[in-house]
Amino acid sequence: MNNQVRELRTAAGWSQADLGERLDVSRQTVNAIETGKYDPSLPLAFKIARLFALPIESIFTPEA
Repeated sequence: MNNQVRELRTAAGWSQADLGERLDVSRQTVNAIETGKYDPSLPLAFKIARLFALPIESIFTPEA
């Protein structure tokens, strides 16, 4: 799954640790999501979408 998490995080001026704190996950989890090594659970994906005030499908898109 492709995602825009890194772009959104950097636009907000947050480090991976900052975003992890806001989402209640580790910095390593944020890094794994950003690099595509880990797809977040549905509840975590919704939490990310709410945090950035965007529809979930504008952040996460299936690979072609």
